[in-house]
Amino acid sequence: MDMQPVARQRFRKVASSPEVEIHLPDGEVIRGPRGAQVGDFLRVIADELPAPLMGAVVNDELHELTYAITLEARVRPITLADSDGVRIYRRSLVFLLEVAYADLFPRGHLTVDHSVVSGGYFCRAHPTLGADDLARLEARMRALVEEDLPIVREEMPLDEAIAYFRTHGHADKVRLLHHRQKDYLTVYRLGDYLDYHHGYMVPSTAYLRWFGLTLVDDGFILRFPRRESPDAVPPMDKPSKLLRTFQQYGDWLRRLGINNVGALNDAVEAGRIREVVLVAEALHEQRIAEIATQIVDRLDTVRVVLIAGPSSSGKTTFSKRLAVQLLTQGISPFPLELDNYFVDREKTPRDEHGNYDFEHIDAVDRQRLADDVARLLRGEEVRLPRYNFKTGRSEPGEVVQLAPGQLIIMEGIHGLDPRLLPGIPREQTFRIYASALTQLNLDCHNRVSTTDTRLIRRIVRDARDRGYTAQQTIDRWEDVRRGEKRWIFPFQEEADVMFNSALVYELAVLKPFAVPLLLQVPHHSAAHIEAKRLLALLEWFLPIEAALVPDDSLLREFVGGSILQHFLLWQNGIH
Repeated sequence: MDMQPVARQRFRKVASSPEVEIHLPDGEVIRGPRGAQVGDFLRVIADELPAPLMGAVVNDELHELTYAITLEARVRPITLADSDGVRIYRRSLVFLLEVAYADLFPRGHLTVDHSVVSGGYFCRAHPTLGADDLARLEARMRALVEEDLPIVREEMPLDEAIAYFRTHGHADKVRLLHHRQKDYLTVYRLGDYLDYHHGYMVPSTAYLRWFGLTLVDDGFILRFPRRESPDAVPPMDKPSKLLRTFQQYGDWLRRLGINNVGALNDAVEAGRIREVVLVAEALHEQRIAEIATQIVDRLDTVRVVLIAGPSSSGKTTFSKRLAVQLLTQGISPFPLELDNYFVDREKTPRDEHGNYDFEHIDAVDRQRLADDVARLLRGEEVRLPRYNFKTGRSEPGEVVQLAPGQLIIMEGIHGLDPRLLPGIPREQTFRIYASALTQLNLDCHNRVSTTDTRLIRRIVRDARDRGYTAQQTIDRWEDVRRGEKRWIFPFQEEADVMFNSALVYELAVLKPFAVPLLLQVPHHSAAHIEAKRLLALLEWFLPIEAALVPDDSLLREFVGGSILQHFLLWQNGIH
């Protein structure tokens, strides 16, 4: 049968339509002029969105709201309730801060240093700003917001960008750009001010309505909304132990002479990276020895050491290196595994979706744990439980007894939660918070997120130890982060001490492991946007061979080859 006449009736050439359609995730369709910006299309539904609009995913690729729609497309709005939207907002807010600061203090120097728990970035200015200066700075930022000035994206030849930043006295940016492999640089312009930023921006200053500036110590906090309350700036917490830990790490970086990624790359290129590795590891060891000494100094009351921290903080290696340091001072800690105290599966709490919530504190049999700890501390023999993860039930474990004066050491997600050990006096515990508090930034205005460092660590470790793809790790990361925000971060200030597990050189070592894994993330998968962003971050680092990493380094927990992998302590010493 000849189908050509039918085909000619149904299919025909037509003139290009002056309009085009975008298809939203809920099935709705918006039609508008071909070539219009995606932000103009989405303005139709802006009032229906759960939070202010920040960007859009167009055919599985993240774009700014200025992106032109020239063909029919699938579009997902990105708001301040999304992680990508939060990054766009905060990055743009930093740019606004830069511009306002340059307007008021053209001879000053501004550094955006690190994040703070309550929702903000710790910043330093030179000369130091007083209360009146800060009030003027915030007022200038708000005036720029009211003016609704465009934030314009441009591409510059790399040599022109380097010349611009050299002329304007940004030596850290010049240093970084000298190692850039591409011959161009994407920059943003606001009025006469220009800078590059690692990621996308909002279209204009009018989007940046929620912020505040608060004076602290020798700097100030740029405060912004959190995803949970996208149109409100949370109250400022008091200066925290976490802030002091970041400041200590900054001192370490200054001792190393590595204040930014450009300086690290210079050390790699000049063949000085061995010295950087050795000093960075020595600073880790010094801090672990200090913590061990603090524990020993409190042996008249402390009997239990609790270690907690978010995913991929290196808690396992830290706890083993701490145990080694305690052994050198004559203390043999007994490791009590928190995972063996899970309740039977049917008693496990469920989340809002009806799934088992193994990170919930009620997933732990806290009363049995506290009873066993109390009996051990009294010197009694105790039969510990052993949790069978296949059957989901607790089974009888080994019988143990502490030696006189022996400490218990426990590592787990709830280690800082005061509810973990009911009946055990607070003074009998020593609580340690461990996390990778990265402070080595690209330059004075472009941060490297602590969360990104931990995610890259986890991608590399999951691939080696569990056979997971980068896509699988990224897909699980949001759930991991949700658990951290609920069960770890609220209790950070309960810690007696904090240990920063970040190493100044680690992303350069992780890069050769992580890049091939990230490149394998399928283009149309949900994880592709995140993989692409992490690849762009790692582009800034010159690679370092893993062979330079000492075999007891905390970094070995992620790249493999740790001498501590099979290190185990028992109640009577080394086993």
